[in-house]
Amino acid sequence: MTADHVTSSESADSPQRGRGNGIALLVIASCQLMVVLDITIVNIALPHIQTALGFSTENLSWVINAYTLTFGGLLLLGGRSGDILGRRRMFMVGVLLFVFASLLGGLSQDSWQLLAARSLQGVGGAIASPTALSLITTTFREGPERNRAFGVFAAVSAGGSAIGLLAGGILVEWLDWRWVFFVNIPIGLLIVLATPRFIKESERHPGHFDLLGALTSTLGMVLLVYGFIRASEEGWSDPITLGAFGAAVVFLIAFIAVERRSRQPITPLWMFRDRNRAGVYAMMLSLSAAIFGMFFFLTLFVQNILGFSPLKAGFAFLPVSVVIAIGAGFASNLLPRWGPKPFMAVGAILAAAGLGWLTLTDVNSTYLGSILGPTIVFGFGMGLQFVSLTLMAVSGVAPKDAGAASGILNATQQVGGSLGLSVLVTVFGTASRNEATDQVKKFLSTATPAQRLEFRRSGQLPKPFSEQVLTSGISGSFVAAAIFAVFAALVALIVIQVRPSDLERLQGGAASLVPAEGSGAGEGVSGSAHTRDSGEGPAPPG
Repeated sequence: MTADHVTSSESADSPQRGRGNGIALLVIASCQLMVVLDITIVNIALPHIQTALGFSTENLSWVINAYTLTFGGLLLLGGRSGDILGRRRMFMVGVLLFVFASLLGGLSQDSWQLLAARSLQGVGGAIASPTALSLITTTFREGPERNRAFGVFAAVSAGGSAIGLLAGGILVEWLDWRWVFFVNIPIGLLIVLATPRFIKESERHPGHFDLLGALTSTLGMVLLVYGFIRASEEGWSDPITLGAFGAAVVFLIAFIAVERRSRQPITPLWMFRDRNRAGVYAMMLSLSAAIFGMFFFLTLFVQNILGFSPLKAGFAFLPVSVVIAIGAGFASNLLPRWGPKPFMAVGAILAAAGLGWLTLTDVNSTYLGSILGPTIVFGFGMGLQFVSLTLMAVSGVAPKDAGAASGILNATQQVGGSLGLSVLVTVFGTASRNEATDQVKKFLSTATPAQRLEFRRSGQLPKPFSEQVLTSGISGSFVAAAIFAVFAALVALIVIQVRPSDLERLQGGAASLVPAEGSGAGEGVSGSAHTRDSGEGPAPPG
């Protein structure tokens, strides 16, 4: 969608003032909260889901990946659907799909049913989230009113992870793990009922759905993730593993070919020609892998090894969300003076240090002695980077392309988290299998005949041998996560080059952050990143 389209849309929709706008913002923000907290609220429930539905530790990661892969893979297509078919209409379709999938997830009796529901949730979220953001531009007048609306939207996105941790803990401990899905139903239905009354439809724009591009990219990433997880269980020489990797390569090559020929690609490949922007996308891929892995494996550790209840586990992760917000605020205040590169490099180094510290965890570790310190270091480092990554992703991009630039950053966050988590799960599987070999020998040397018989029947080591296997695998995954963060730091130090004009834009100089193409006028990052093209905004922290 071009900048002219956005201008005509905003004038045609002519946002109006009134008390209804406050309720409209509540509706839009509630949808975003429901979508972004879904990852962390489900994270807390993972050990209970694993027990109830019989997931292996490796396959348990699909509960997260099934959602993030479809969400990230279809995010740009979802934003474009709102432009072409009407933003309010598609907003309601996305929310209803999300609600229906949540009902199916809560009713799941088998692992495949839950994974199917999670995938459908991702589709609904990919439609609802970008259209919710773009509805702000047609509901609120440009200026302070719209800026306040964007501020509320950004705060909800940033705080969603913390709210999800607490809500997940409360629901699982006081009710049941199924309620992390059921809770979306009344919220979603209220959103759908209120939307036609308080939010008006946007003008439709002619356009083209790049369905083939979305299909090939999503299938390619799903097969790639499946290949890594399969390798963690069956080994790298397994024919199905090799077939999955081969098919993934074919689909991803086809995706590149489709995007190069498409008149309206969902992923403009020329975006990657800019050195800084390509570096930012590479950093987001690796850092998302680190943060997804940290939450996934620490959730298993604090509940299965430390014996935390779901609610206590939720509170245990709160410091991470708090220091991410502190780090983001600190970086925002000093960016105009120092520029983004120092925060990107130092933040990645701190994240790597925190993850390296977590590799020291073992069965004798405690929360205060081994978990709290490294997660605070990690969280502060991640907070330093989020604002910088977003600014560098859209810096120097024409207004008509700023939505695509920030949308790709969001999609990269989700897909990078899924792909990275699958790699970490592969490392976990290898490390835990090696440790299991040693622990089985130790167990058999001391086991009674009854214990040996039970082991042959179940194939499961008893405690503390099983805890040692799990901890060894988790520690190995943190080593790989630290390597991802080190890679991000190297990209920040070697690839990223902040130009004097970038600093001038950050300091509010003559050049705008996102210069207008063909004219001397420009606009700030907030407006461009949130109102152009597909409508996706900067990636939210966490």
